[in-house]
Amino acid sequence: MSTIEAKGLVKHYGDVKALDGLDLYVPEGNILGLLGPNGAGKTTAVNILTTLIRPTDGTATVAGADVLKSPGKVRKRIGLSGQFAAVDENLTGYENLDMIGRLYRLGREPARIRARELLDRFDLTDAADRPVKTYSGGMRRRLDLAGAIVAEPPVLFLDEPTTGLDPRSRTEMWGVIRDLVGKGTTLLLTTQYLEEADQLADDIVVIDHGREIAHGTADDLKAMIGGERVEVTVTTVDAIARASEILATFSGGEVQTNERTRKLIAPMSGGSAEFRHVLRDLEDAGITVYDVGMRRPTLDDVFLTLTGDVAESDEVRDAEKVGT
Repeated sequence: MSTIEAKGLVKHYGDVKALDGLDLYVPEGNILGLLGPNGAGKTTAVNILTTLIRPTDGTATVAGADVLKSPGKVRKRIGLSGQFAAVDENLTGYENLDMIGRLYRLGREPARIRARELLDRFDLTDAADRPVKTYSGGMRRRLDLAGAIVAEPPVLFLDEPTTGLDPRSRTEMWGVIRDLVGKGTTLLLTTQYLEEADQLADDIVVIDHGREIAHGTADDLKAMIGGERVEVTVTTVDAIARASEILATFSGGEVQTNERTRKLIAPMSGGSAEFRHVLRDLEDAGITVYDVGMRRPTLDDVFLTLTGDVAESDEVRDAEKVGT
């Protein structure tokens, strides 16, 4: 079975605890979205499951092979696209994929054929014979993903695959990912884009400080925090404090504010009647509103509710680089 399963994964880098008893399970042909702030342990989990590092404790199997006892078997059955495109800038796109095919021992002619197939599939045919150093960021990411599936692995790991891409390139990458999974690939996807997980993942695990803090489908996670959200954008920064006070009377004090955008967001449970009261109180206070509306909770709301204003953990990321 082309599944991914991890039990009680622990990873220490000296005094830094990157993972603290993480369990993961991805059924065959499904996508698991692994979400968390920077330093939460997402990349550490991927590195363990792809045999790049050893866990301090815990067990894991990928496509039926134990990552500790049979790392060679795991590597034969997986593809990996990391946070940064692992391509040779001095080679052409075709040469990169041809080289990877030969490293997988596909044979000279099959490697060439496979390289051309993937260049066409990822819309890189016109740039196939150009050095990769002339490629845009989106083209490099597509080439990197093509390299990860040269050997048609049953299990694929994508570590923040769309980071740095423009919206159009990100949407195109989502299409490629859906196509892969539609053909039976099992996928673990790490991301910081909540919309990405909402669009792609069958199941989502949210982690923070190396531990699972929530697990379920996108709808399950949204239901956890319930209710609707009112969003108000005021015309001046000076109006934010008073508007926040008004919203707090309806939301029990839970108001998110952003001075840069002058936007305030607060949970509401009273529906349209309560919404009308909010509008009336804002008007009575002399607050001019640029935009206002109500909406259902999003994964962004879930993320903020579960993790709060968590500072990015440079300790974990630095330790991963050093590998201590």
